[in-house]
Amino acid sequence: MAEENAGSNQKLNEEIEAMAAIYGEEWCVIDDCAKIFCIRISDDIDNPKWTICLQVMLPNEYPATAPPIYQLNAPWLKGQERVDLSNSLEEIYMQNIGESILYLWVEKIRDVLIQKSQMTDPGPDVKKKTEKEDVECEDDLILAYQPENPEMEELPPIDHGVPITDRRSTFQAHLAPVVCPKQVKMVLAKLYENKKIASATHNIYAYRIYCEDKQTFLQDCEDDGETAAGGRLLHLMEILNVRNVMVVVSRWFGGILLGPDRFKHINNCARNILVEKNYINSPEESSKALGKNKKVRKDKKRSEH
Repeated sequence: MAEENAGSNQKLNEEIEAMAAIYGEEWCVIDDCAKIFCIRISDDIDNPKWTICLQVMLPNEYPATAPPIYQLNAPWLKGQERVDLSNSLEEIYMQNIGESILYLWVEKIRDVLIQKSQMTDPGPDVKKKTEKEDVECEDDLILAYQPENPEMEELPPIDHGVPITDRRSTFQAHLAPVVCPKQVKMVLAKLYENKKIASATHNIYAYRIYCEDKQTFLQDCEDDGETAAGGRLLHLMEILNVRNVMVVVSRWFGGILLGPDRFKHINNCARNILVEKNYINSPEESSKALGKNKKVRKDKKRSEH
């Protein structure tokens, strides 16, 4: 039995290394200890029309006797489309029990997205918004969530995490409790009063606000030029099931490209401060906590520095 477990662990580690090598920046480590990962899959890397985030948690029994625990994340993926895709993934597992299947899953999802992009469907509605409409929508959200209590409009306390430095690049997280979009803007304005933070190469942020009356989340994220970093940060917060909190991660670029490691540092900074301030459930609870969330995301410029 011990030999079987050792063989299974080696197989799992080799698969993780292979996935990171194959998919590069699209592969994201959410929690290395709990073996939680996500990969952003698109129909076209340069000009994506349809995108799905596949989040997986790999149990110790995988791949020998248990499948990955997975979640498909895409605002447009609903109803029969979601059922059909889930059935396809589960069929792949049943046909390959005991084998590594993550690559097969990713490429199956990509095939589905490519087929979808070749149809007449113009793409998700969120892509059709003009910049003006997007600003109007954001204003509507702010108006819709104006707090009744004036104290809720006060600047919330802001905490600062321990910096992480790698190859002359430095990452530092900042956290604030927020209950309305106006507080998000207040926190950003306050942080930018600090000359060091204002001079950061990137200030990536994400927030999640739980709306009790509608039992849904108001959430958004910002890459600030670090392609996909805001979405990954928001996805981390979704997996950890945090609410009424905002996390900003500042990065000061040191002149050496870090590749995918930069996303690891951004998520680790965020996770550390969320743990420190008692926002996080256990990894087991967090992996099961994904529900229906309201997402408002914007396209970002591609960059690494």
